[in-house]
Amino acid sequence: MDNLPKWTPYSHLSNRMTESTFSIPNQLFRGDRRLRIAMVGMPSSGRDTLFQAVSSTSVFRGDLAGGGHGYRECRVQIGLDEASLIDLPSIQTLSHLPKGDLVTLKYLLWGDEPPLVSQHDPEGPPAPFAPPDIIIQIIDASLLAQHLELTLELIQLGRPLVIALNRMDEAHERGMHVNHQALSRKLGVAVIPTVALKGQGLTELFDAAVDAVRQQRCPLPQPFSSHISDALAPLGQALNDAEIRAAFRAPHPFILYQLAVADEYIIGELQQHFPNKLPTLLTLREEAQKQLPRPLADEIHADRHHQAATLFESVTRLGTTEESKGWRYWLDELFLHPRWGLLGSLAVFALVLFIVFEVSGWLDAMSAGKLMTALEGWQPDSTSGVIARAVVDGLVGLIGIVIPYMLPLVLLLEVLEQSGIMHRIAFVVDRGFHHLGLHGGVAVPFLLGLGCNVPAITSVARTTRGRERVLASVLITFVPCSARSAIILALAGKYLGGLGVFAIFALSIIVIAVMGRLLSRRRYPQSGPGQVQEIPPYALPRLKEALTHTWDKTSDILTIVTPLLVGGSVVMALLSHFGADDLINTLLTPISHWWLGLPIVLGVPILFGVLRKELSLLMVYQALGTFEIGQQMDWVQIMTFLVFLTFYIPCISTFAAMLKTIGRKEALFSVMLSVVVALLISGLVRWPLEFVQWLF
Repeated sequence: MDNLPKWTPYSHLSNRMTESTFSIPNQLFRGDRRLRIAMVGMPSSGRDTLFQAVSSTSVFRGDLAGGGHGYRECRVQIGLDEASLIDLPSIQTLSHLPKGDLVTLKYLLWGDEPPLVSQHDPEGPPAPFAPPDIIIQIIDASLLAQHLELTLELIQLGRPLVIALNRMDEAHERGMHVNHQALSRKLGVAVIPTVALKGQGLTELFDAAVDAVRQQRCPLPQPFSSHISDALAPLGQALNDAEIRAAFRAPHPFILYQLAVADEYIIGELQQHFPNKLPTLLTLREEAQKQLPRPLADEIHADRHHQAATLFESVTRLGTTEESKGWRYWLDELFLHPRWGLLGSLAVFALVLFIVFEVSGWLDAMSAGKLMTALEGWQPDSTSGVIARAVVDGLVGLIGIVIPYMLPLVLLLEVLEQSGIMHRIAFVVDRGFHHLGLHGGVAVPFLLGLGCNVPAITSVARTTRGRERVLASVLITFVPCSARSAIILALAGKYLGGLGVFAIFALSIIVIAVMGRLLSRRRYPQSGPGQVQEIPPYALPRLKEALTHTWDKTSDILTIVTPLLVGGSVVMALLSHFGADDLINTLLTPISHWWLGLPIVLGVPILFGVLRKELSLLMVYQALGTFEIGQQMDWVQIMTFLVFLTFYIPCISTFAAMLKTIGRKEALFSVMLSVVVALLISGLVRWPLEFVQWLF
């Protein structure tokens, strides 16, 4: 028996956190040349879980011709390569198949290029696409011996094969220690330990599949035992016929195996196309059977069972399950567990918000707060003085956004990403984001949006494309940024209490989910491919690298946001200086007063909230003439105002980022959508609350 190493969920993972160089292959599998990967496996092998873990948001579903069994197909990004991933129905064996399963075998053999023996099929080719370049077999590691029997049959197809040794955690829990490297050497195929439910090993699995095709690496032959091979030698020689080979276009070992076990399909096709040769072949089969102690089919099945059992015993060690579990195991139980993973992710989000806002309050008081205090005495009357003060206010506002809120959040998220936690959160929330037409990989940009929507949209542009880029960018505008969150905390926290704050943030989550479902039905550019999300080992963050990446992700603030904030501040100051704010309030009365039920003087703060959200709060104080707005507005008006600002156009800098990322058409659509949603949701909130207020 080979020396068996103890398997852990990390033993097959290299440390990918270190920087390295790599060479680009001469041939990339992209576009029309992308790979075609077929996923097969026995029932309950975890095939469905693995497919969902890597699939795109656009999955095509179809039926295999004549079989009534459905398949799924999607594009998947594998490094620089792309592949079409076909999830085939479960199958237990390749012989004596019912009609529904037989079509799966036909696809694996011929795809949409049926040979002579299948051209008479009334249903036509089994699938409308080419045969697979490689087969990935998903095996339940805890039932390894049983699944290896199907492996020995798949090897006969002569195609490149990679094995996903799935559910390794369950096998380990049962005391089974599988030496996947030894199994790989014996079969001549890559055997990759995976835990599809937790995303472990998937990157290595698909990298191995691409490499096997690029190297044209096929499995090692697994012949019958010598006494069966000797008995079948005359039959094998007779089947090595040029006409039979051309008619079936299938590997000789496969045809020999199927005839030896008296497979109904092979015998039927031989009867139809080679009626003169079939009697001779059956006679040779009978003669082979006479040399064996039991019927030929039984002898072959017993031999396959013995081969699988021998393989199992040579690569598996049974041991105790009471080995200690390290902190990595328990962290993965928290972040990747199908039941607890979402709770772990929510706990991380809550901790991030708590830390950021605790730090942000102090930084805000020490930076922008002190600057605003220093500028309180400067109240110029001249036009030039008003412009100068507006420029300074714009720069102070920029400092108030970037230093207290944006930088701490981006830095903290970078630390979480380097540690490997964000990759696990992205994997856990992937299924939820799929319902919105997105990948779990956008979880980080969405969390960035809590600090500022601008770097969040910029991050989306770097990590997505096509449909996902547009949809994620539009939905991120509904994420309450730090400025909107600050207003919510300042007003709702003071006048509505913790329940009011919670209600507004909960409403944001509901609106994003509903809008995602609705927008996913809208026509967008072609959807991007699925992503094989990497689950790297846990690692200690590197501060210098984290600071560098933080700067890279926030440097756009200087080129995009600064001129807009300063320019908007100047425009707003000039309008007030020349008395144009009264006209604006009058024009906006149908929205601010009639629909939202707010004081008429809040028209300007609502309109100019598109420049800087925190300006809305300052202008509310100015318009009402007091910092105690509870004396001028009741709790229903405060709630309505906060709900409107939460969903109203984030700010003009976000719009500029969207122009750069998704283009003018989609950016304008996002603006109109946010206005409609803000008006609709705030109105729907106002009327029931006023009814409650009237009752009590």
